[in-house]
Amino acid sequence: MRSSTLTNRVALVTGGASGIGLAIAQKLYQAGCHIAIADLDLSKADAALAEIPQREGQQKLALHVDMADYPTVYRMVEHCEQALGSLDILVNNAGFQHVAPIETFPPEVFQKLIDVMLVGPFVATQAVFARMKQRGWGRIINISSINGKIGAPYKAGYCSAKHGIIGLTRVTAAEAGDSGVTCNAICPGFVDTPLVQNQLADLSAGYKVPTEKVIEDVILPNVPQRRLIGADEIGDTAVFLASDEAAAITGQTINVSGGYVMS
Repeated sequence: MRSSTLTNRVALVTGGASGIGLAIAQKLYQAGCHIAIADLDLSKADAALAEIPQREGQQKLALHVDMADYPTVYRMVEHCEQALGSLDILVNNAGFQHVAPIETFPPEVFQKLIDVMLVGPFVATQAVFARMKQRGWGRIINISSINGKIGAPYKAGYCSAKHGIIGLTRVTAAEAGDSGVTCNAICPGFVDTPLVQNQLADLSAGYKVPTEKVIEDVILPNVPQRRLIGADEIGDTAVFLASDEAAAITGQTINVSGGYVMS
């Protein structure tokens, strides 16, 4: 369903070629936005856009970005605005996971996690923030995690980055003030995406349970709803936060976790 408040808005989703990012891009497009998907793999971004049925009057754009390479982040925003117009909605979603105990966690991988999921989003926010405030409307949506609120064994880099993005969210909201720009973080629980599926073997080793038992024995006992979250549920939350109906919501961390985290 299209939202009148999002019709012809320009939205950019990083890491939008799969999983949560793609679901958010699809939902924003359905709500009436022109959509840009930025990804480390441009061919995957093109393929993802092909999965979104074309709508009359709405544009789609694939962009390359390496969130750890700050000049490409600035270029991503520049190319998006040249092609689609002023950027109204920025979704900082790009990320990856590495599972290992602290004793063997490679420092260079830890740094990369921080660069991709914390410093990169700061740079993207910096690139759009002044113009959003000047226009009097903007939405910055950061994808954090329940691991931005609680620690999890074997995820030192991921948890550190996701805790950090919550701090960035709150500072951005405070600096936006009464400009008409909001900034919020969505904190998904375990979502049925490749990022979760690809970490099951490492979690199996860490928790010493068979890989096929990780979801049932390690993950779901902590989830009152006893299920993985659908990526489309994160997309629906993003559409709401982007809408005018959410104009008074800023600086918040919205859990979408089936009850895993309740604060």
